[in-house]
Amino acid sequence: MDQHIPILVVSSEFKNRFALRDILSREGWETICTSTVSECEELFDSQNIAIVFCERDLTDGTYRDILTMTRSRRRSVRLVVTSRLADWGEYLEALRDGAFDLIASPSQRVDVVRVIDQAQREDQIAGAPVPAGEARAASGGVLA
Repeated sequence: MDQHIPILVVSSEFKNRFALRDILSREGWETICTSTVSECEELFDSQNIAIVFCERDLTDGTYRDILTMTRSRRRSVRLVVTSRLADWGEYLEALRDGAFDLIASPSQRVDVVRVIDQAQREDQIAGAPVPAGEARAASGGVLA
């Protein structure tokens, strides 16, 4: 995944949005932050988004609305759900809905890096070009 392709953070809660943006910025990824589903619509039309970190519940919808939006635009976007509860029931539900992964919120660096590294590895396996030097060793996180 090209570090110049922005990663979208969708969170209605400032604290969670700030924490994710801080982690992603420190890791060198360009980050765009929004707080609603409706703001995402404009971004998907104007930006090449590769991965989305999305709060489970937003003020104007849920992560499912973002999944529907990407499917209707036939965009290949990895959506990672963030959740305060982050239990196995939510995890399995998110995966059944089509999410790439689910991590605890507020998010920890190890989990964020692990998910992005996994997305990079899957892109490489699928034959998507990943610029040299961008694939890093997995940090190994676990679902909280």
